[in-house]
Amino acid sequence: MLEIRIHGRGGQGSVIASKILAYAFAKEGKFVQAFPEFGVERRGAPVAAFLRVADKPINSRSKIYKPGHLIVLEPTLIAAVDITQGLKPGGFIVINSKRSPEEFKEKAKDSTIATVDATEIALNNRLGSKAAPIVNTAILGAFAKLTGMVKIESVIEAIKEEVPIKPEENAQAAQQAFDKTII
Repeated sequence: MLEIRIHGRGGQGSVIASKILAYAFAKEGKFVQAFPEFGVERRGAPVAAFLRVADKPINSRSKIYKPGHLIVLEPTLIAAVDITQGLKPGGFIVINSKRSPEEFKEKAKDSTIATVDATEIALNNRLGSKAAPIVNTAILGAFAKLTGMVKIESVIEAIKEEVPIKPEENAQAAQQAFDKTII
């Protein structure tokens, strides 16, 4: 079973990202489970969302304590929260950042890291505002590129079906991030 934890800040779309990614995996015949964890429930506060993916029905209903993979929508969380807590060795970490993956190696825990400037991609596609870009769909394109676990076509289909505002722009953001991800 794949277990993925998504880190972001309130308002960036972490919860929606987990739902879209779940839809994309479901399109490929997988069983999925996506759910959030909120703290103080305010814009800008740290938020975590979780996703389980399996080839058979998922019976577990607990929080994910030992994820195999991480998606980080907000790079400032790396210094503020132990995002790698419980991370299994050998997984994948996707980080929204202009920096290179090598600059995050100390956090890797034997994982493969990829970075993409999802913020710039979101701004270029007018997703959110300059002060609060919505980076969730772009980061999913990067996840598809890094892991190969889900097809970018499935991610784009899920975005077009599930994102109510600017579905085409969000789909473009995912494809652009897929193309620009640095591994």
